[in-house]
Amino acid sequence: MSWARFHQNPWRLMIAVNIAVVIGVFFYKITREPYVPYIHLLVDYHFGFIKRALIGATVSLFLTKVPVWLVFALGGGVWLVTFGLFVALFRRTFGRGDAQMPLFVFMAGSPFFFKNLMHTLGHFDIYGCALAIVLLLIPARPVAFVVIAAAASGILILIHHIHFLMYVPTIALIVVLRHYLVQGIGRHNAVAGIAAVMGLSVLFLAAQFRGSMPIPEQEFVGYLRDRMADPSQARSLSFSYIWYQPLAQELRDTWQRLPSNLLGIPVFAVLIALHAPLWKYFVDLVRQLSDQTHRRIVVAGIVLISLGYLMIFAVVFDYSRWISNWAVCMFLILHAVKTLPAQRAAPPIAMHDRRTSVLGWIVTLIPRVGIVRPF
Repeated sequence: MSWARFHQNPWRLMIAVNIAVVIGVFFYKITREPYVPYIHLLVDYHFGFIKRALIGATVSLFLTKVPVWLVFALGGGVWLVTFGLFVALFRRTFGRGDAQMPLFVFMAGSPFFFKNLMHTLGHFDIYGCALAIVLLLIPARPVAFVVIAAAASGILILIHHIHFLMYVPTIALIVVLRHYLVQGIGRHNAVAGIAAVMGLSVLFLAAQFRGSMPIPEQEFVGYLRDRMADPSQARSLSFSYIWYQPLAQELRDTWQRLPSNLLGIPVFAVLIALHAPLWKYFVDLVRQLSDQTHRRIVVAGIVLISLGYLMIFAVVFDYSRWISNWAVCMFLILHAVKTLPAQRAAPPIAMHDRRTSVLGWIVTLIPRVGIVRPF
């Protein structure tokens, strides 16, 4: 692609720079110790039902000894699949013309989204994002859609029960917007929805309060050490306390860190503000919806999802991850809103507006948000 085309349409260059940034983040990531992601691959259901064990249990079906490189291979593979799914979703929802490039940059190129998912490679966040995108892509007409969404949510809770607040509410809103607002609430739909809510709630409570490791920690650590292909990674075993820590201790740890973590709030606010053209477009989409009830449901759903994230912030201190996943949830909801009947099309993000271009470049050049504190 010639430089003249880049000069004529700088959004193309932003996309190219974003690709380079992601590659840089990947090479940076593989030089770091994958402590928690690695131990997640070691834990399975050998000692019975426990929390955070589905990924490790799946790995155990194929490997008795787990190499550390699998963290990056598996995480990288899931990242590529998720990115491919998102590109397919974006093209189906908005098309592939030049006019949609600013929107693509502010979404896919956001430091909240794929760049941060690359930085958190091996963590469980991306599974929620991937399954939500799948539910935005598949047909939503039959009641089977509700069943599939419930099954996907159950898988996420078994991967990590925090998904109950992190991505399951977004999946629920996608089901409401794509299925219930179109099909209405019939008897079968209502029964499926109520059963899904009740079943997922029980599963979450079981994982949260009955999912602790039932054996002494020393025995558990010994089992994990036997599953390691590389004994030099034994430092990861210091995180075995995760499967023994009660909710009360998680709350104490989070609130002890709260004063320092709150210092990052202004940074998060600035990062959110940098996406102003995207938020304006989102507001325009909601305002243009034909049905006032649809608008109210969308707003109520966004409020409830945000309240769920506030609850996460009170319990677990990985603030950079949570604010990033909140933004991703907003991006995905935007796609669902776009499919609803509208009075007229919302104007796309301006390609040639100077302020929008500057914000696009800033968003492009920020490599990630982080895990706990900003950057």
